[in-house]
Amino acid sequence: MASDREPLLIPPIPETSSLPSSPTSTSVSSIDRRMQNRSRDVIRYIAFASAILSCLCAGSITAYSLYGHLFQERLRYTQLEVNYVVIAAELAMYLLVPLFGYICDRIGPASLSFASAIMFATGYLLAALTYRSGASPVTGLTYQRGWPIWVMIVSFTIIGAATTCMYISAVTTCAKNFGRGKYAGLALACPIASFGLSGMWQSQVASRILYERHQDGTRGDVDVFKFFIFLAITLLAVGLLGTVLLKVVDEEELIDEAVEELERSGLLEDSEFFRRGRGYGTIETGEHDEEEAQRADDAKALEEEEARKKTWLLNDETRRFLKDHTMWWLAGGFFFISGPGEAFITNLGTIIGTLYPPSADVTRNTSAATHVSIVALTSTIARVLLGALTDVLAPAPASHHQQYASAAHSSAPLPPQRRFTVSRVTFLLGSGVMLFLGQVLLASGLIQNHGERFWLVSTLIGSGYGALFSLTPLIISVIWGVENFGTNWGIVAMVPAVGATVWGVIYSFVYQRAAENYPLFHRMAGEPDEVLCYGKQCYEITFWSMAASVAFGCALWMWAWKGPYGWTARGIAV
Repeated sequence: MASDREPLLIPPIPETSSLPSSPTSTSVSSIDRRMQNRSRDVIRYIAFASAILSCLCAGSITAYSLYGHLFQERLRYTQLEVNYVVIAAELAMYLLVPLFGYICDRIGPASLSFASAIMFATGYLLAALTYRSGASPVTGLTYQRGWPIWVMIVSFTIIGAATTCMYISAVTTCAKNFGRGKYAGLALACPIASFGLSGMWQSQVASRILYERHQDGTRGDVDVFKFFIFLAITLLAVGLLGTVLLKVVDEEELIDEAVEELERSGLLEDSEFFRRGRGYGTIETGEHDEEEAQRADDAKALEEEEARKKTWLLNDETRRFLKDHTMWWLAGGFFFISGPGEAFITNLGTIIGTLYPPSADVTRNTSAATHVSIVALTSTIARVLLGALTDVLAPAPASHHQQYASAAHSSAPLPPQRRFTVSRVTFLLGSGVMLFLGQVLLASGLIQNHGERFWLVSTLIGSGYGALFSLTPLIISVIWGVENFGTNWGIVAMVPAVGATVWGVIYSFVYQRAAENYPLFHRMAGEPDEVLCYGKQCYEITFWSMAASVAFGCALWMWAWKGPYGWTARGIAV
């Protein structure tokens, strides 16, 4: 039994003088501790403010709908090519999350923030120059494009990777600094909500300040070149600021507590590191050796052992996470639900364009900038509101190591729960229901030729999407802990990349096919491969399919929660 062994990774306490401490020294020591705690709190909250600022700027890709249709009109991209650009960004953004989360857990968030600053500046500058190269008429209906489309794809791939770097560094900092506190849900929801606000304020800056003027002086479309330059400068500054301010406080204590919990829970019985860990306690402190060289060697050995302990713990947490079958059900549901939401947001501009004939003045009823802001605002409200509600209503979880021990040995009692609680999974399922209703409303054709009703779709999908990306990482932190949060959340956060790609291609295929096969369409400059679609046939099949996908994802979550081997059956309070 673990209790029969020597304590794991606890160095011997050096002998101290038997003389009692004076009242004065005790008072000074108490004051020093208070000052240290206050200093740590200051660093923690400064890091929190920096994380909010980083997320408030990092989600610039969510404003893609604001200018995606201009790629079609000005650069002569087809609808499929417009989706290629944003799909490249989404693949880089999601597929690299596990890698960046792994780096963040082991090296720290500051390095990722610095990398994001450089990549954002490079990506948006390259995109700005590519857009400025434009497309010009050659003869008749033939157009000569500027820089090739692959340059724009590369630039948005860099932007997608930068988005992940800045996002994961900020969210991981908050999770580790506040993840075990009373308001962990709100602390995690705030930066995630700020990420959703990025698209709102940036689209308003673009549409109200950085816009083109018509010959009669009226406001036109966003000036994409100026907008990209603005984003490059802003995100460079924010990333460099995060390099200095994003810090995890007392991470060593977090690791030590996790190792001690593992030892108490009995989960280290067969650990190779547990068997070898006893050597740590034999390190001599050099108390009787006054030579500086010996003390330096001891300090170096201690530092190396701490690093080895951290690496072992994080790798063990990753293995435990991947072996848990409920994680795969959670990730599966996230795949089937997040993909449709991503596809709606990135194609919002072209969806609005299908509501009226091309000759109609769509802006008098609705506009892409307005609905990008609605999606961002409702997403933000849902994230903050549900983060606060889960802190108040959700059951208080035990340590995730206790929960594993309870499931394995039925020996670690879970903490007593409040009389009335609402599971976090209930709120998560509610986010899926909102997405489902928004997609059904659009697929039904009730919005066609009624752009003034489109806010209902934007509100439902925006709220569901925001809640989804707030509650999923929160549930991961509750069930599997915060020590390895960057890696764990990164693994699950990969799946929207595939979902967004699949549904983006499906939407583009249905859109293109409808534009070519139905008489109610408009050809740009008469070119057969560049068409704009009008009518519910442009999106009807896609959104009925998306609704079915969301329903299936909710079923997977129910299985992970209430199935025979789910969280409830294992006694996990979630």
